[in-house]
Amino acid sequence: MPEPSPARYRRAAWRRFAPAILLLCGLHALPAVAQVTAPAPVPDSADEPEPAEPAATRRAARAPVTPRFELAIDAPEPLNELLERHLDIQRFRLQRSLDAAELERLLLELPANARQLLATRGHFSPRLTLAPLQPPGAEALAAAGDGPAPLGRIELKVDPGPATRIASVQVSFKGAVTDDTDAAGQRADIERDVQVIVGQTFTQDGWDRTKSAALRRLTALRYPGGRIVTSLADVDGQDASARLYIELDSGPRQRLGAIEVEGAQRYDATISERIVALTGLEPGTDYDLARLQQAQQRLVDSGYFQSAFVFVEPGDGSAPLPVRVQVREAQRQKLVLGIGGSTDNGARISIEHTHNQMPVLGWRALSTLRLERQDSVLATDWRSPANRDGWSWISLLQAARQEDELVSTTSQRARFGQAQDGEEYDRSIYLQYDRARTITPSQREAGTKGRIESSITANYAWSRERFDDPITPNRGHGLAVELGVGTTLGVDRKPFGRTQARWLGVLPLGDAPRSSTPGLPGPGPKLGRLALRLEGGAVIAREDTPVPDTQLFLTGGDNTVRGYGLRDIGVRQADGSVLAGRYKTVVSLEWQRPVRGDGLTRSPLEHVVFIDGGAVANRVGDLEMQWGVGTGLRYNSPVGPLQVDLAYGLEPRKLRLHLSVGFVF
Repeated sequence: MPEPSPARYRRAAWRRFAPAILLLCGLHALPAVAQVTAPAPVPDSADEPEPAEPAATRRAARAPVTPRFELAIDAPEPLNELLERHLDIQRFRLQRSLDAAELERLLLELPANARQLLATRGHFSPRLTLAPLQPPGAEALAAAGDGPAPLGRIELKVDPGPATRIASVQVSFKGAVTDDTDAAGQRADIERDVQVIVGQTFTQDGWDRTKSAALRRLTALRYPGGRIVTSLADVDGQDASARLYIELDSGPRQRLGAIEVEGAQRYDATISERIVALTGLEPGTDYDLARLQQAQQRLVDSGYFQSAFVFVEPGDGSAPLPVRVQVREAQRQKLVLGIGGSTDNGARISIEHTHNQMPVLGWRALSTLRLERQDSVLATDWRSPANRDGWSWISLLQAARQEDELVSTTSQRARFGQAQDGEEYDRSIYLQYDRARTITPSQREAGTKGRIESSITANYAWSRERFDDPITPNRGHGLAVELGVGTTLGVDRKPFGRTQARWLGVLPLGDAPRSSTPGLPGPGPKLGRLALRLEGGAVIAREDTPVPDTQLFLTGGDNTVRGYGLRDIGVRQADGSVLAGRYKTVVSLEWQRPVRGDGLTRSPLEHVVFIDGGAVANRVGDLEMQWGVGTGLRYNSPVGPLQVDLAYGLEPRKLRLHLSVGFVF
């Protein structure tokens, strides 16, 4: 069969692509199409059928392009990959039209291009050896087949020389920040942060990150219009050192103006204004990016909004900057059905209904039904919009059932008072009614209704959290304290007091000593952090005071003492049951260390080892600590840590698996 002519190739290609071209061009392009499909050469014989396109030809058209040359680089491993991936000559490797003359031009530019890439990794005096172009190897010729033959083999040998170390970093300032006494700490922080890279290997990426971090710290407070004026890296090739310099221009000091809310339709705009104002963003205050982000998060956490954006547009400093608040409101009502589970409580089914604006009152109501293996709760929690000082009215009605192995407790609770979610502190003052009925195995065998106690108390709760990240903290501490006084109800009324406190501290351990491994300069791997948790509680009353069990203490479980089941640690009875006690103490020490493949790169996966201890008793002298030790893994997800722990309880001498989600203070 004769070879197809070029004209037939064109007609075959046109038949394959004509439908797509007509769809894309539309009717207005029909004349152009007609011009393209004008008469083409006809076969030698009008009666001869057009030969079909050979299958081998179609396969050849789709075959991958054979490399036009081979590139062999002899360099240390961290640099070999850099050169192979980013050398300019690699862009022409699969270009069919590349000829010998163009390749010679690329070879002339290759050494300079390689030196530029090596300089970004701190090697400013490399020795490069580029061998003459070698004939292509047998394998390359065989791979080319009937296509154009490879032009040759390129061999580049790289001796990078000593890595350049950073000898010093100097920062200078321009603009209002230079003479502003309020910004003295801000200037000191920037100067301290850039000194961290002194002694490390110079890389362009590292230098760029350092400059960006310095600019972010400058623009995060008072000076949103700050910019980098000058940056310089002075490299001394003889002693392989670099002296870095950066100049920052802060521009004018910027202050905030009025709050402007956009998107408020269902809910009064004053709700958004008060939430934002509670973070300290009031007219006349300095621009503060952290407060803007905090206000944005609090708007979302309030439940009134699906999304929120709080920002300012930098100006010339002549006028205050309006705080712009853009919100997308949530529906007035929301119903959420959930299923889940935990190692403490087994499977869980929950129903939550939220009403963001109750009729008449205008309060926000959250009603919950949760069914678990050991705990079941039905509750409705109402809260009024916050006033200008951040105080809201609160109310709670709750009914609960609690099954702890041999002991069954049903309870009811009612609460009414006020709460304030402040910028740093949270406070609440409220009256609370408690009623609880507890049935032990001996009471169940006797056919009695169990022990029923009730009380009314006046309570004050206070907490403060100072963590660098509310989801996955790396440093900081939190403290919460509760105080209450009241009286039992019923025939025999007796006063009692109740107090409880918890503290959590997170301390970063920094880096291991600097690595001496070639190619891995700089700080060693992160050592992680220590997390120390302390809890204590006490009910102060006469021994015969019938305090409800819901005002007493139990401990043990995923978030208290691992190695023990939920509320397994309490006052042990003769029949084997465990009852709540009047005194509680808990201590936990945990080492959280990142898991890294090479010891340097950041990873969301962490390994933990821990020791937990807890005790509950009716008298201080009877407190005997029960310990649990173990290890586990934590994945720091966007919604909080996902933790899997395997703990050994020293008292029961058993292993127990614990699963938990989220950071719990």
